[in-house]
Amino acid sequence: MNRFIIEGGNRLHGKLNIPGAKNAVLPILAATILNRGISRIKNCPNLEDTKTMQEILISLGLHVENDKQDIVVYGENITANTIPESLAGKMRSSIVLMGAVLGRIGEIYISYPGGCAIGPRPIDMHLNSLRKMGAEIDDLYKGTLHCKAAKFKGTEILLDYPSVGATENTMLAACLAEGETIIRNAAKEPEIVDLQNFLQQMGVAVYGAGTGVIHITGKPIIKADVTYSVIPDRIVAGTYMACVAATGGEIVLSSIDYEPVSSIAYCLRNCGVSIETLNKKEVKVKSLQRLKAIEVIRTSPYPGFPTDLQPQLVAVLSKSSGTSVIIETVFENRYGYVEQLMRMGADITVRERVAVVKGVRKLTGAEVDACDLRGGAALAIAALIAEGTSTINHVMHIDRGYEALENSLASVGASIRRERSNSVS
Repeated sequence: MNRFIIEGGNRLHGKLNIPGAKNAVLPILAATILNRGISRIKNCPNLEDTKTMQEILISLGLHVENDKQDIVVYGENITANTIPESLAGKMRSSIVLMGAVLGRIGEIYISYPGGCAIGPRPIDMHLNSLRKMGAEIDDLYKGTLHCKAAKFKGTEILLDYPSVGATENTMLAACLAEGETIIRNAAKEPEIVDLQNFLQQMGVAVYGAGTGVIHITGKPIIKADVTYSVIPDRIVAGTYMACVAATGGEIVLSSIDYEPVSSIAYCLRNCGVSIETLNKKEVKVKSLQRLKAIEVIRTSPYPGFPTDLQPQLVAVLSKSSGTSVIIETVFENRYGYVEQLMRMGADITVRERVAVVKGVRKLTGAEVDACDLRGGAALAIAALIAEGTSTINHVMHIDRGYEALENSLASVGASIRRERSNSVS
């Protein structure tokens, strides 16, 4: 079991490059299943989830090569229709494989997806959309889904909620469907736009991503040699912004546009943090004072404040001046990390989806357990501002979304190292 050892109290100074986005690369890798040509995906983050998706593609019979930040998928042959449960259970994004595999070969066996334990994330919208396009879906023993679709038919789909995953799955299913598919109330996240841009590179007629209404006209076959670079990770960028806000100091984030991080920037400015854009690809974050509380912040789909940055913001506010109220509207169990923050001295009260954060003068180093990806990042932020030494166990959760987080933070002045524990996780 890997763990982080963090000595709190250091200000951060320097420059950090933002890597490719985990939430963009995974559906794009799923989209390579549709392409009988060669797909070269650049700027891929070296993460556990990215590795898992590559293993899934290989299990389907595709040839996959990995060269540093480039992943090359040769899509001529698919020899299997079953996603191994051991792989599907590792991450939530495995569910987006349904639309792509069904569109390409017409049948798939897949177990329910895994991922972080942050509350129920039903896949009803995924299944309903695929059924509306012509899929037959049976729930077999032990939670395995058997799905068949002789040929998807384009149709009009209205999502009950702008779900990112359901939008992606429907987009992928529509690429090889007969006729036009229209997705209404589609998710507007930048990762959806990135998927659209990749599909366009493959020759798919798709437009509207980012507006809430997406149009896709299917093709009988997709065969194109494509090179595409994934967008930077706005959640990683937001996490680093939170680190600087909490610890003080000044860093420049490179390779990131301002717009995708504007909601976290807005909140941090209200706390007293200075944030400015140096150019189209650099954002400077400066924090030299004790932060102010935020009266109320509510998570919501893009372009609202992202649920994936809610734990990090709570960690920042735990040492602010005043009381903040956080309302979580997306995942009902996203506050699992709060108990661990309280072990470090945070004063947080949770009632269902509302957290009341009373800022304290100091946090104290402690041994804590990361229970999910973003909650683990929040613990790292708290450890950076705590007095003394903190140990964060189970950092494999953090590794799912942050590439060598300890190296990045250490490069800008944090006292953090990875250590191998002899205990069994």
